[in-house]
Amino acid sequence: MTSLLWIAAPLRVEALAVRGAVPGARVVRTGMGPNRAIPAAARLRGSPAAALAVAGVCGALDRRYAPGDVLVASALHGPDGERIALAPERLLAALAALGIDAEPAAIAGVPRLAAGWKREELLAGGACAVDMESFWLAAAAAGRPFAVLRVVLDGPVRELWRPDLPLRLVSVLRRLRAAAPALGAWAAEVAGVMPAPYPSAGARPALARGA
Repeated sequence: MTSLLWIAAPLRVEALAVRGAVPGARVVRTGMGPNRAIPAAARLRGSPAAALAVAGVCGALDRRYAPGDVLVASALHGPDGERIALAPERLLAALAALGIDAEPAAIAGVPRLAAGWKREELLAGGACAVDMESFWLAAAAAGRPFAVLRVVLDGPVRELWRPDLPLRLVSVLRRLRAAAPALGAWAAEVAGVMPAPYPSAGARPALARGA
């Protein structure tokens, strides 16, 4: 299926939240964690999309973020010190046009859920949020525009496993669906114009992972 924009949504609930919210976009469920993200990225490299994005939920590392806050990745941090720089400005502008406040954030990629001291360690390393797929899915860009849109589900002030998790998840997924149309506007603007994500100087070639 040819489409201007393909959206990678790791979890089933994330895919359901985004599907149909961006006219013309194809939503692909890629699975949870790097073990599923790496082969998914390899498959997506061959897609006919003009632009790719990741959409889903994330965990906050910074206490100033609360559930429902919308983040756009300005960088992706790998578990071994890799760094992938992204350009969040156009997606932030598209979100603002929808009346949605969002912030740029460095997002750390981790192989398993991060809580407690692990959050503090990642925050000290310069990340503001964490997820388990975006860093590895970046390999799918293969020279095309790439963006990451995440909505905070939990954080150091409100850990994931609280009794209110089901209601919180519903609220956050509604927020994700409301924000998703900005990805369509972003893709229409940047397709064929914006460069792919790139590793910072001294970093290992993260984009080769999962290729």
